[in-house]
Amino acid sequence: MVDTERRTGRDETEEERADRMWGELIQEIRVAQTGVQILFGFLLTVVFTPKYANLADTDQVIYIVTVVLGSCATGALIGPVSLHRLVSGRRIKPQAVRIASRLTFVGLVLLLTTMTAALLLVLRVATHDAWVPWLVTAVVGWYLLCWFALPLWTRRRYTTE
Repeated sequence: MVDTERRTGRDETEEERADRMWGELIQEIRVAQTGVQILFGFLLTVVFTPKYANLADTDQVIYIVTVVLGSCATGALIGPVSLHRLVSGRRIKPQAVRIASRLTFVGLVLLLTTMTAALLLVLRVATHDAWVPWLVTAVVGWYLLCWFALPLWTRRRYTTE
């Protein structure tokens, strides 16, 4: 077979493709959901510790923002499951997969911001050093590289026309 005759895709109907993509999406969500739920659960307990009352006002605001972001991330990453349950059997799986995929992306962005805020809070409380924002910025850069830049580069580099 010459290169011009090589298959570049799958022979699947729109419904078959939606079924495959839904399965892949659910597997991806499981990973992110576990992380966000553990982080969010931990965040919910902080307010009940004696140390919370002694936090500076700025740190309490960072904590509140972090909890709200974690709650939103949890909602966005669990949302596709609810979407699937409510539209199942309505013959709109391709549309549901697109919406669930977008919701998952929003959830990942919210998870990124939650982790950033949590890291900022923990490092501020643990060290009180001026280098904390620089360290948090470096970690966020790493997240952006791993979660977005590398996947986008890979998509651009290896997607066939």
